[in-house]
Amino acid sequence: MKIKKGDNVLVITGKNRGKTGKVVTVDPAKSTVKIAGVNIMKRHLKARRNQPGGITEIISPLPASKVMFVCSHCGNKPVRLGYKLSATNTKERICKVCKSTV
Repeated sequence: MKIKKGDNVLVITGKNRGKTGKVVTVDPAKSTVKIAGVNIMKRHLKARRNQPGGITEIISPLPASKVMFVCSHCGNKPVRLGYKLSATNTKERICKVCKSTV
C-alpha cells in the first residue's frame, strides 16, 4: 500500500469528492484509510458508567483506491506514486510526475 499515515491526499470519488486531508490511520489488510475532516459520520451512543451518552462524530474509513496522493513538489496536484531503490538499497516512494522522493 503506497499511502502512509501523515500523507496529504485528495478524495477522487464519492460524496466527499474534491476534499483533501491528512491520513490519520491506514489499514493495509482491508486496504482502507481514515482522513481527518473527510467522511464524518454521526454515531448515537448510549450512556455507560465512564462515558456520557449522546451523538458523537467519528471518521469512517474510505477505500484506498478512492484517494490520490497530493505532491507538494508538483504544486499540490494529485499524482501516482512509485518506488525506486536508493543507493543504500532501501525502497523510497517517488512521484511519477516530477520524479522527486516523497
